[in-house]
Amino acid sequence: MRIGVLCSGGDSPGMNACLRAVVRSGILGGHEVIGIRRGYQGLLEADVYITPDGRREMTLGSVADIIQHGGTILRSSRSEEFKSAEGTRKAADNLQQLGIDALIPIGGDGTLCGAVHLLKHWDGQIVGCPGTIDNDLLGTDYTIGFHTAVATAVDAVDKLRDTAESHGRMFLVEVMGRHSGYIALYTALASGAAVVCIPETRTDLGDIAARLERMQRRGRSSIMVIVAEGDELGGVEPILEKLRACDCPFSMRTIQLGHIQRGGSPAPADRILGTRLGEFAVRSILAGATNVMAGQVQQEMVLTPLKETFAAHKPVPAALVELQEQLAG
Repeated sequence: MRIGVLCSGGDSPGMNACLRAVVRSGILGGHEVIGIRRGYQGLLEADVYITPDGRREMTLGSVADIIQHGGTILRSSRSEEFKSAEGTRKAADNLQQLGIDALIPIGGDGTLCGAVHLLKHWDGQIVGCPGTIDNDLLGTDYTIGFHTAVATAVDAVDKLRDTAESHGRMFLVEVMGRHSGYIALYTALASGAAVVCIPETRTDLGDIAARLERMQRRGRSSIMVIVAEGDELGGVEPILEKLRACDCPFSMRTIQLGHIQRGGSPAPADRILGTRLGEFAVRSILAGATNVMAGQVQQEMVLTPLKETFAAHKPVPAALVELQEQLAG
């Protein structure tokens, strides 16, 4: 069997671990693995990985010593052309011409949605792997890259706290999460933040201002507020202005962590998750599975229909929201 693999959409730490597992599992099982560069856009251009000696297939050496690196050696992209019916048909034709029997796309909701459309024009097998820092896909407890993104954000908040304590300031720290508050909530819990603002809950500025005033009366001189970029108030800058209007008692600064959350050496949890998912995706293809995503739920490997992984919003754990509120006082 000839198995294709690509990384699409935003990169996430641990994609290389997943890619490594796909390539090694496929080759050691006696199959060919074709690496498609630059995601769906690369598929449209038939841009495949070529070894230094000119072979148009991946080898064991292709994925040596990549597990510790962030990003993806296959590179990634977003493709507007692929979203059109004509583009999807062209991608399907290229898969046919490349002789690919099965495809493993690694990415987030856009990647998996694209896989659903691709199957309308191609009769091969597709088993996706959830590679996104947002942790917003159903069918898996965690997505590849989430743990590293949280660790990066927490490290940044820890460093900011030193400055906050030195100057008696409050920092509003914006983390990624246009539609999901997972990174913000986990960062707030792990860093001991006073307030977290996420898309899943209403941000009550009056309540926050009152809470901050109580904290100042108790002698708190530095405060950390974690804000998901998708919070309904629009991020840290609008919240800063509104808190000033509410006579916030602290001197405030804002910072947007941005794409730094996607980079860096993947945490062990993401390396292990990526490895397990990549191997399981290959095993599932060989067992005949298609139109599904490989996931891990309560340490068990599971398959979920692709459409179900992004059909609804993945809620943040209510117990963790309550815990954050309780500990923040």
